[in-house]
Amino acid sequence: MALTYAWRGDFDNEAVNALHGEAFGHAPTPIDWQTQLHRHSLGWVCAREGDRLVGFVNVAWDGGVHAFVLDAMVARDLRKAGVGTELVATAARNARAADCAWLHVDFEEHLRPFYFTACGFTSTNAGLIALR
Repeated sequence: MALTYAWRGDFDNEAVNALHGEAFGHAPTPIDWQTQLHRHSLGWVCAREGDRLVGFVNVAWDGGVHAFVLDAMVARDLRKAGVGTELVATAARNARAADCAWLHVDFEEHLRPFYFTACGFTSTNAGLIALR
């Protein structure tokens, strides 16, 4: 079955919570993604195989020229099939169309080849303060 990608696509909280749990290795939690994303995000990308949500990425922003890739997730059975790369590419195209100048991402070390090689991010100097 063909995959489809939709900017600001329809989703339900239960499907995103299940995918998040699978992607990040925890039990699904009752996050209200609908409220959170509509309040704080430039947009999001949904990847679907038929009716099944198989990929998702949130694009938060500062209200200006900076957008941020958060919570990129792909169903386990479709990893390494280009789904994540297309999620990020769709996010980048739509952030650019919204007149953002920068797309930022933070990631764990094992994801470096994905973000740098597959998605085209470059290394920058950045800082971080752990708040908890």
